[in-house]
Amino acid sequence: AEAEQREKQFRVHRGFGDRRGGVISARTYFYADEAKCDQHMETFLHCIDASGGSSEDGFSAIKLTALGRPQFLMQFSEVLVKWRRFFHQMAAEQGQAGRTALEVKLEVKKLQEALANLGIVTKAESQDWFTGKNLGMSGTVDLLDWNSLIDSRTKLSKLLLVPNIKTGQLEPLLSRFTEEEDLQMKRMLQRMDVLAKRASEKGVRLMVDAEQSYFQPAISRLTLEMQRRFNRDQAIIFNTYQCYLKEAYDNVTVDVELSRREGWHFGTKLVRGAYMEQERERAAQIGYEDPINPTYEKTNEMYHRCLDYILEEIKHSQKASVMVASHNEDTVKFTLCRMMELGIHPSEKKVYFGQLLGMCDQITFPLGE
Repeated sequence: AEAEQREKQFRVHRGFGDRRGGVISARTYFYADEAKCDQHMETFLHCIDASGGSSEDGFSAIKLTALGRPQFLMQFSEVLVKWRRFFHQMAAEQGQAGRTALEVKLEVKKLQEALANLGIVTKAESQDWFTGKNLGMSGTVDLLDWNSLIDSRTKLSKLLLVPNIKTGQLEPLLSRFTEEEDLQMKRMLQRMDVLAKRASEKGVRLMVDAEQSYFQPAISRLTLEMQRRFNRDQAIIFNTYQCYLKEAYDNVTVDVELSRREGWHFGTKLVRGAYMEQERERAAQIGYEDPINPTYEKTNEMYHRCLDYILEEIKHSQKASVMVASHNEDTVKFTLCRMMELGIHPSEKKVYFGQLLGMCDQITFPLGE
């Protein structure tokens, strides 16, 4: 019954091996055991060393599904998505549906009443929550405040109950993690830590690749944790945003805002996305909403919208860096044009371009010039 209650998108699915059947566009890691994850980590360390040895401004990319059990990433993603949906559900009840993620501000008093009415926490408990974290002092709570209630330092299994919109029943965000799962999570975090430290020592920027949408919320969240620690003085850790996702703009703007509030450097790689066919097929087969923009034009719009937001941030704060990972000539021209308009000079080393070797050389070579 518990499996039935899990969000469809985050269920293990045989046909997809819970991984990436039929995907030829991106490298695949299947979880074998912890020893294999350690091997992957060693390989990534060699890549970081090689990058540090070959250039001053090196980049190295890693995949989190290579560093631990992907199942954990699915479970953690489910928690984060349910938590965010619950926030937007509360927002809709306060008449704020349809706003962008950053515009929604819940009134604390109404929120406390709603939580008490749902039987999730008593008024006293929720007051303790919000004042304990100095949230809601302004009388409102936004998505960043809300997310901070799920801190990576809280034990995930202690998390709250949230209402299932369909059944009206309260359900735990997550069935308890077993000791083994807790250990797997810790080991994944330890491996990330080892890689981030090495990259920092070698002056290499570490890009955490984006993966399928049912892993991605957890991957982004763990990457943010690394950015908090390692991006104090410059952008060492780069998160990746896939602009073919319908929620790309919300994800980018919320994370940029977090970096502003906490004072660290925001590093990002923007891509269009690599798993479209598989994502669509999986969504149709398992029966959840397709997470991907309906058309290529919509994805283009999303890419330029996200990119523009980050370029503006570079101009105003100097605390952001972006890699434009695109083979699209219009996107490259758009970026160069906006850089000129905003007065961002290449020598500032805040805007990078990334292309696959041998692909679209007619764009790559003029860019190099």
